[in-house]
Amino acid sequence: MKTLSVAEARSTLSACIREAESGAPVVITRHGKAVVALVAAEDLEQLTRLRAAGPEDGLAGLAGGWEGSESLVASIEQGLRTPPRAAPSLD
Repeated sequence: MKTLSVAEARSTLSACIREAESGAPVVITRHGKAVVALVAAEDLEQLTRLRAAGPEDGLAGLAGGWEGSESLVASIEQGLRTPPRAAPSLD
């Protein structure tokens, strides 16, 4: 992963785009602090899908997006949680 200042990224924008397009993210910093990243469009789509799923959807929210994943999603959604175990008797 390449890290550049805003000024460096501005002067080499075409090269930064080619690098991100090839799959290597380019992190751009301002005053030494990472502020944005250039990533391939496919990576952005995946990130957007993961963010939309959110933690409340669990594994079912992350599954999908590849051939044959529908059966995995269906299995996860049908899975039943087992009831809590009974507390052992202390008598």
